[in-house]
Amino acid sequence: MNPSIVGWAHSPFGRRDGEALEDMIVEVARDAIAHAGIAPTDIDAIYLGHFNGGFSEQDFTAALILEADAGLRFKPATRVENACASGSAAVFQGVDAIRAGRARTVLVVGAEKMTDTKSPQVGQNLLRASYLKEEAGIEAGFAGLFGMIADRYFQTYGDKSNALARIAAKNHRNGVDNPFAQMRKDLGYDFCRAESEKNPLVAGPLKRTDCSLVSDGAAALVIASNDVAQAMPRSIRFRGMAHVQDFLPMSSRDLLKMEGCALAWQKALADGGIALSDLSFVETHDCFTIAELIEYEAMGLVPYGQGERVALEGWVERDGRLPINRSGGLKAKGHPIGATGVSMHVLTAMQLLGEAPPDLQLPNPIMGGIFNMGGAAVANYTSILEAAR
Repeated sequence: MNPSIVGWAHSPFGRRDGEALEDMIVEVARDAIAHAGIAPTDIDAIYLGHFNGGFSEQDFTAALILEADAGLRFKPATRVENACASGSAAVFQGVDAIRAGRARTVLVVGAEKMTDTKSPQVGQNLLRASYLKEEAGIEAGFAGLFGMIADRYFQTYGDKSNALARIAAKNHRNGVDNPFAQMRKDLGYDFCRAESEKNPLVAGPLKRTDCSLVSDGAAALVIASNDVAQAMPRSIRFRGMAHVQDFLPMSSRDLLKMEGCALAWQKALADGGIALSDLSFVETHDCFTIAELIEYEAMGLVPYGQGERVALEGWVERDGRLPINRSGGLKAKGHPIGATGVSMHVLTAMQLLGEAPPDLQLPNPIMGGIFNMGGAAVANYTSILEAAR
């Protein structure tokens, strides 16, 4: 049987002045263990998702988790890094350890401290997740990279600015209901659609409201084997999982297809023995609104080039046929890189158990999908979760 999530913790995302990366890691580790109702000594292995890439002088961070409790001392702890998918990479390592029989209970933490870094350096740090041999000269950092993708998409399929504004407005509206979100303000479609002094162009056709936020934050999960989970008060099972790694150079891939994302969805659905229509909701990687738009197509909601239908016809609104990024997504919730994938799993587990904050909770969800990517669809992780009971 597949492992299950049996406990979790989630810090508020945003600017956390005066708090060190270490503080956030310790906080969520301690809270997740308590939420699972186990002793720290019950943990067999620890995994930390942490990108860093220049955001923190403190590297070699996995052992910081041990400071949450002396009972964690001497437990194997490993830092996992796969760009913006570092959090999901850590989750997958934890699941693999249980499936391999090396652990029965695993603690997974994701964390990042980004706001101490000045804006120009933030762009340079993020660009390190691209292929520097060919892409280091791109202006505006990672926003410039996705601005290029948006330009190419518009050239191929026409101007989709209306659809991008709908996605931004949806995610900001959803973020109002999420107490963990960095930006809890409904900006509205008109503001997101219009270029203005408060919403200037950033790169290509992408405006400020098309770009995810620079954030601090952390999240944590306790994952257990089936025999352990059966005795726990809550249990969210991994129904299907897939990790697909694509070429790093953009020149080696069709950027408008996100083929790694598409294959990760196909494999995860097949692993779970289900169809996309079986999902109640999805948390997907909207680092930029153009990414969410193309992900609609890659996951199979519509053929390539028709993603605007999904946004403009309201398919992915909270009361639509498949709510996407009910949490506010990276766009409103924030994107502390190493924490993002773990956060997606935490919020999905909350929804499936009916334990999400009241204003955020969806009615009777059965199964939730997660897509977290590193780079421009280079590292692609898809999870499908369901309530085990």
